[in-house]
Amino acid sequence: MSIQVEQLTKVYGAQKAIDNISFNINKGEIVGFLGPNGSGKSTTMKILTGYLQASNGKALVAGIDVQTNPIAVKKKIGYLPESNALYYDMYVKEYLAFVAGVHQISNLKSQISNAIELTGLQVEQHKKIGQLSKGYKQRVGLAAALIHHPEVLILDEPTSGLDPNQIVEIRNVIKEQGKDKTVIFSSHILQEVEAICDRIIIINKGQIVADDRLENLQKGQSLEEVFRSLTSATVS
Repeated sequence: MSIQVEQLTKVYGAQKAIDNISFNINKGEIVGFLGPNGSGKSTTMKILTGYLQASNGKALVAGIDVQTNPIAVKKKIGYLPESNALYYDMYVKEYLAFVAGVHQISNLKSQISNAIELTGLQVEQHKKIGQLSKGYKQRVGLAAALIHHPEVLILDEPTSGLDPNQIVEIRNVIKEQGKDKTVIFSSHILQEVEAICDRIIIINKGQIVADDRLENLQKGQSLEEVFRSLTSATVS
């Protein structure tokens, strides 16, 4: 298993952001991780990356316990957070060199060139990040997540701010990376999830309400209909 989550719970004060959730993801799977705002998606992803500590339970990435060895886990993960925090005063290539240096990557120039080509940043590579459109900033974040060839990709809203052509390009990058990596992919754009993912996990109010292959969940329905039926508040 590339990702193992066992009875994971995160509590903020009196509120359970995630409540005793469990799932496993294998190498070569691209899994859509869906839920309404505030459902626990980003909290779960942050625990998997070692950014947050769980209150209870266990999370393992590539067989490594996130809580006891977070630095080793970070070496295995490429992470694009929803906020995509970047250094706007740095040039694109300068920033990627900085990230590559953090990961102690050898053959620096070729790896930077490869990441730029994969994410379609060739035209913008000599600009400062602050000069880029939101879509190209997303590409820089994705390039940084890929540059050290991680075993696991955790992508939180990776196509946010992209135009339709850019979405297709980044979709193809994610699908290609998913051939030999584990990818967990969160998005509110359900058409993107349908186009990229074979398996879907849906979380609502901190609990997993669905975990199955896309075709098994749909059964003649759209993914939007499935999502709404599992996450909409019922009115009495």
